[in-house]
Amino acid sequence: MRPETFHALTDTSSYHVLSIDYRGFGHSTGVPSEAGLIRDAQTLAEWAINVAGVSPDRIVILGQSLGTAVATAVAEKYSRQGVEFAGIVLVAGFSDLATMIGGYRIGGLVPLLGPFSYWPGFVKLLDRFIVDKWHSADRLVNITRRTKTRLRLSLLHAKDDADIPYTEDDKLFRAAAGELVGNISEVEFRAVKEQRTVHKGEDSAVTTWKAEPNIVIRQELIPYGGT
Repeated sequence: MRPETFHALTDTSSYHVLSIDYRGFGHSTGVPSEAGLIRDAQTLAEWAINVAGVSPDRIVILGQSLGTAVATAVAEKYSRQGVEFAGIVLVAGFSDLATMIGGYRIGGLVPLLGPFSYWPGFVKLLDRFIVDKWHSADRLVNITRRTKTRLRLSLLHAKDDADIPYTEDDKLFRAAAGELVGNISEVEFRAVKEQRTVHKGEDSAVTTWKAEPNIVIRQELIPYGGT
C-alpha cells in the first residue's frame, strides 16, 4: 500500500492504519521471501493484538497486489487458532504466483511466456520451480472452511489492471465462495454467482455471497484504477 492510500483511508474515517516495510523493501534490511514476509506481517498483527491491546474483531487486514498474498497468509495462520478478524480486504489480488505468471500479458496484450502460456500443464510445471508460491486461493479455502463465527471478505479489482488480470480476482472469489457450495461444476457456479451479482455498468459489478455462519464474501470489479 502507498502513503496516499493511507491518507485516503484516515482522512475520511476514524480508522487507524498500521503498516510496515517488509524485509528487503523500503528502509528494511534483509532478503525478502514468502516465509519472511509472512512472518513480518504476523509480527505486526501480534504487536497490535498483544501490545497495543486491539481485539482482532476490531482489526481489518488490508493488502494490495503482493500484499494481498501476505494478508491472506496471515489471516489463514490465525484461522488455525480460531482467531477471526473484523475483515479481510484484498485489492488487486492473485490466486497463486505460477498461475499469475502463466497468464500475465505485457501491456495487457502480449503473453509473457509466449506460446507456453497456452499449454495446460505449464502452470503446474512452473509451480514446481518457483520457490515462493503464494497459494492465496488455497489459503482462502482454508479461511472459509475454518470460520466458526463470522467472516467478512472483500475483493476489489480494476478491469484495466495490466499487471494482475482481474480474472485472478475471479479465481480468488471462486476459491472462497466455492467452499460454501460444495462440489459443483464451473458452469453451475457461474450461474449461482450471477444471481448474486449487481451490474453497475459494462465493466462494473458487485457480487455479494452470504452463507452461514454469518459469512459475507464480496467482490467488486471496477473499470479503472489498475495497479
